[in-house]
Amino acid sequence: MGKRNSQRKNAAAITLDSDDDCSETSSSTARSDLTVNNEQVVHFDHESLLDQALDALDEKRSATREKAFSSIIDSFNSNLQHHFVEKKFATLLHQCLASIKKGSKKASAKEIALASHAIGCLALTVGCGDNAREIFEESVRPLDESLASKTDVSKIPSLLECLAIITFVGGTDQEETERSMDIMWRVIHPKLGSNVVAVKPSAPLITAVVSAWTFLLSTVSYLKLNSKNWQNSISYLSSLLDKEDRSVRIAAGEALALIFEIGVIDKYSAESKCAGDTSQEESKPQESYTFLQGLKGKVINQCKNLSVEAAGKGSAKKDLNSQRNLFRDISEFFEYGYSPEISTKIGGDSLQTSSWSQMIQLNFIKHFLGGGFTKHMQENDFLHDVFDFTPKKKHLNSNEHRMSGLEKRMFKSPNSVLNKARTQLLDKQRMLSEGRNIGHYAVNMVDDEA
Repeated sequence: MGKRNSQRKNAAAITLDSDDDCSETSSSTARSDLTVNNEQVVHFDHESLLDQALDALDEKRSATREKAFSSIIDSFNSNLQHHFVEKKFATLLHQCLASIKKGSKKASAKEIALASHAIGCLALTVGCGDNAREIFEESVRPLDESLASKTDVSKIPSLLECLAIITFVGGTDQEETERSMDIMWRVIHPKLGSNVVAVKPSAPLITAVVSAWTFLLSTVSYLKLNSKNWQNSISYLSSLLDKEDRSVRIAAGEALALIFEIGVIDKYSAESKCAGDTSQEESKPQESYTFLQGLKGKVINQCKNLSVEAAGKGSAKKDLNSQRNLFRDISEFFEYGYSPEISTKIGGDSLQTSSWSQMIQLNFIKHFLGGGFTKHMQENDFLHDVFDFTPKKKHLNSNEHRMSGLEKRMFKSPNSVLNKARTQLLDKQRMLSEGRNIGHYAVNMVDDEA
């Protein structure tokens, strides 16, 4: 009991003052803070906190493992845990996978969701490279199997987000991306996979699948899906625009805007012009193009209607405005070809996006990281490369330290160690300065002190 109480006290001590440049960072994080005892600064060893959480993943009680995963996620959100990852990368990955896989441990849906999120955080932290590749290769199959086992659908959104993130970071070719997209699609279209039980998907489930699928679609550079697949996909997404749930309509609208931005119809338009009328086989591109044009016309009308939709009973005004603005942008995109230009504030900087693909990627990662988004966007080199973003404020050197609110208050105190030392230094410099006319020795002393 004494040890547990001590750990609780240590964990409670890790509370941060808000940072002007990182206002979204969680207050219950593992970032370094300082305690004052007889005017001495004591640094808390947060890596040991992560080590304790990692050890707790071996505990039998699922509730204990859930708390450990929550602590790990908070730590990854508050700081880029590069040092910890270098030493414990493989251990953390396999502990997460152990909770996702079917095995001796009976993990709750919450534990599986947390483990999935932890893997995604791990992937974003390591960035591109061998470790990201290992995360992808080791995790795809367990995620696929867990998605196929719908004993508790509450875990599925986190599994989908994890699959999307690890593919985004660690997938090396388009075939792997398309395979992950197919795994996602099977969740709401079980006819595409015999191992998936046919269950009518709920609105939140549809939203989660479409959002994750669209996120990966935004990374596809060369389209290899055949016209039949695109016809089915666009038809299905168009049908979602008529659903009652607003989040479903918004997710479907973004997916359709991206599909047309990456040029699905243009592709089949080019094929139809190259095809002759000499055979029935050669006329198929023209038929696909005509069908897709008809679908596009239907989608345009649906988007126009949704951009001016009247408020319904019980609908939140904010959500309604978000829907109207989105479908207004989509309608203008269809009419004029201009993608929305959006500025996102990140600390004291702004990140500009000017395409549907950039906007979708940014929004997905922002949603995934939650309170850790600002911190990662300011310091995560992988995300800097993805979004071609360089914060104006340069990172502190490794031997420098950004002061917390507690430190600032402590150092401003007239009785603080630092303030006393600073006063002594200034007094010494003043004396040396006054004695400059005494001789060359005093000048040299001033130079040495400077």
